Amino acid sequence: MKGILEKWNSISLVKRILVGMIIGIILGTFAKEAQIIGLLGELFVGALKAVAPVLVFFLVIGALAQHKDGKKNNMGSVIALYLIGTFCSALVAVVASFIFPVTINLGSVAEIDTAIPGGIGEVLKTLLLNIVSNPVGAIVDANYVGILAWSVVFGLALRKSSDRTKEFLADISDAVTQAVKWVISFAPFGILGLVFTAISTNGIGIFKDYGSLLALLLGCMAVVAFVVNPIIVYLNIRKNPYPLVFKCLKESGITAFFTRSSAANIPVNMELCESLGLNEDNYSVSIPLGATINMGGAAVTITVLSLAAVHTLGITVDIPTAIVLSVLAAVSACGASGVAGGSLLLIPLACSLFGISNEVAMQMVGVGFIIGVIQDSCETGLNSSTDALFTAAAEFKEWRKEGRKIPV
Repeated sequence: MKGILEKWNSISLVKRILVGMIIGIILGTFAKEAQIIGLLGELFVGALKAVAPVLVFFLVIGALAQHKDGKKNNMGSVIALYLIGTFCSALVAVVASFIFPVTINLGSVAEIDTAIPGGIGEVLKTLLLNIVSNPVGAIVDANYVGILAWSVVFGLALRKSSDRTKEFLADISDAVTQAVKWVISFAPFGILGLVFTAISTNGIGIFKDYGSLLALLLGCMAVVAFVVNPIIVYLNIRKNPYPLVFKCLKESGITAFFTRSSAANIPVNMELCESLGLNEDNYSVSIPLGATINMGGAAVTITVLSLAAVHTLGITVDIPTAIVLSVLAAVSACGASGVAGGSLLLIPLACSLFGISNEVAMQMVGVGFIIGVIQDSCETGLNSSTDALFTAAAEFKEWRKEGRKIPV
């Protein structure tokens, strides 16, 4: 038995995940009644979501507490890349929506149980309240805006603490990191369960009526992932960006696609950054920050669905206005991070900026939920893999200036 486990663990995690995917597809197709298999996916995602807030909290505190004055960090570069990536994603979606305008046959108004942000002011208010929420409550509720804010406060406050205290924080961080590695080792079984659930309960027939819209969404995300992001990375590292792009998509994007949770994928991105040899002081902050504010996939979703409503109603909107308003809504998405439904629930906000009624906007939200099985998976995969990609690009840029060899 021990030999089998050693042989299994010697295979790369990505290959094991692919095996899990294939088995999940087969079981989801031919053994739909065995719903207990889906429990594997629920347990895996639940474990990741449970441990990720604790991991982020202690890693950020530990990194900041042990930071020495004069020591370099690249947070400014990473944040700039996040914002540039979000803007470029919105730009791609706007251009594509005008080149390939999609109209939707809107039926009855969808019933959405979650509260919709009423305006930009409400979104920003939610963001600020999340920042000052109770730190323990933030960890329990997986409020990453609050977790980041309080971990930064505590980390800065502990900079002048004793070496023994800093060693204790480092030990706690190492212990939580090891626990996360154990959870990630079960990814093949978790992915098996998630794939089984998706295949056995949804199939593909539900997407036929919205094929054009889904094709436009996925096309935009593909352009961002395989054209825009590589260009941004090349401008920073000045070498072929695709090995790094494909590595991030393979090791982060695939897992995020099936978990459909940027928060659950934080530990996966941490492990990826470690394998790339990045500075833990940097990625322990930039990865959870990216899961909160790096919204390239959300920019595509909000822009495409909002402009689909624009084209359906025959509203004339010039491209510069569409870019400004779509980017504004996408960037504001970080303020709705605690609301179920993510970017879809910001569609009414974007539509209101175009003068579209809430009734029509809610119908677009309903359409979004229908195609969400694919849309949300691809959006999460793009967002989460880009967190690791831009974190690596920012650090590799410094390596290039220092004459160090970039490993990919």
